[in-house]
Amino acid sequence: MPSQRNENERAALLQGTLDLLILRTLVLGPRHGQGIARSIQQQSEDVFLVDHGSLYLSLQRLETKSYVRGEWGVSENNRRARFYTLTAKGRAQLTKKSDEWRRIAKAISRILAPDEAEA
Repeated sequence: MPSQRNENERAALLQGTLDLLILRTLVLGPRHGQGIARSIQQQSEDVFLVDHGSLYLSLQRLETKSYVRGEWGVSENNRRARFYTLTAKGRAQLTKKSDEWRRIAKAISRILAPDEAEA
């Protein structure tokens, strides 16, 4: 049975991952929630399908931390939508977290790569 600590760490990791993907998407310019979700899905070649509930919780968290700024506007479908823009603080966070993920991915890659001694 997983401990509460492990569940909290897992939730933080998943939240951090979604936050990172959102910040990266906003480097391309302001987007509304549906546009962010669509961009993540397309860029991941349909590996990541972002649940809208999770997306909006993450956007609220990022806005509270001043990593993004939200403003109301009109979408391409003539609907009222909240458009999010990456802030300078968000750009710095993106750089920091991207570096961390690259380091983690590199370490995992080293572990998963076949060792020449195994060949």
